[in-house]
Amino acid sequence: RLLQDKLQYEMRLQYMKHYFPINYKVQVQYEEVLRPSNITRLRNGTVSEAALRYLWFHVSSQAVLRIREVLPEKHPSWKYTQELCQLFDALGKEYSKYRQTDVEAVVADLVKLVHSTGAESRRKAVRPKALLDNCLKVMRMLYGAPCEW
Repeated sequence: RLLQDKLQYEMRLQYMKHYFPINYKVQVQYEEVLRPSNITRLRNGTVSEAALRYLWFHVSSQAVLRIREVLPEKHPSWKYTQELCQLFDALGKEYSKYRQTDVEAVVADLVKLVHSTGAESRRKAVRPKALLDNCLKVMRMLYGAPCEW
């Protein structure tokens, strides 16, 4: 719930669009862009919800770190991204119980690619706001019922 509140549209717009130069983009790996269509395709491939949530956590936390890498400490969005990192760290305690052998091979491979540093050639430019938009959309897909507490 805290993460959903922190990812409100107004906050994403202010911190990830208005405080960045026009058309500013962050270089990320292709696997670090997780869209709802990717989740739908994986669901149709009979990947479990737990594995999809595991994937979402790793991709989203990595996306926040990518955004944070380009920010100087005095940037107006620094504190916002720091708070997001803290929320993902807290969520990481829940996902630390999982091992990559506990999830489907396709998800384990994607998580390995997200955390690999040798995939420099597989980069794409993405707006910071788009990364967080995708994070929220996928989170709502995967946690729709639990988030309605």
